Amino acid sequence: MLIVREATDTDAPAIAALYRTLVSDAHVAVLPARLRSIAEDPQTFLLVCELDGAVCGTALVSLCLDAMYGHQPYAVIENVVVAEERRRSGVGRSLFVHIEELCDRHDCSKMMLLSGDARGDAHRFFTRCGFNAAKRGFVKYRREFRRVVRPLDSSDPEPGNP
Repeated sequence: MLIVREATDTDAPAIAALYRTLVSDAHVAVLPARLRSIAEDPQTFLLVCELDGAVCGTALVSLCLDAMYGHQPYAVIENVVVAEERRRSGVGRSLFVHIEELCDRHDCSKMMLLSGDARGDAHRFFTRCGFNAAKRGFVKYRREFRRVVRPLDSSDPEPGNP
């Protein structure tokens, strides 16, 4: 039976293995203490899908405070991974049903996620789950933090004024 639940510290090795299928980064380190901290944060939910006692999927949901819609937060979904051998078997869909129910309970104004340009299968899956590519995402990784921002050019639009 498939179960979607919040992760516990004992899930760290399984989550790390899933993350390594998502990114080829030697620095991936899923720490049990960090999973305990996430579990204690009322705005952050690290979910896992468990099938026959084995973790086969995961996603992180962060609820973010927002000033635009009264008291409604919005959700950012990160690090969505389903084990390759469990894809196209309902695991991802079950995970997203759970995420949407969670966001509905918290009255989120929207759910958003980023996905790498080359992940076409994932993009088709997200579309089937009701997401649309209505916006364009931008990412600046830690290794790029100290890059100097070029001066504003007079032809550049101000934020909010396309």
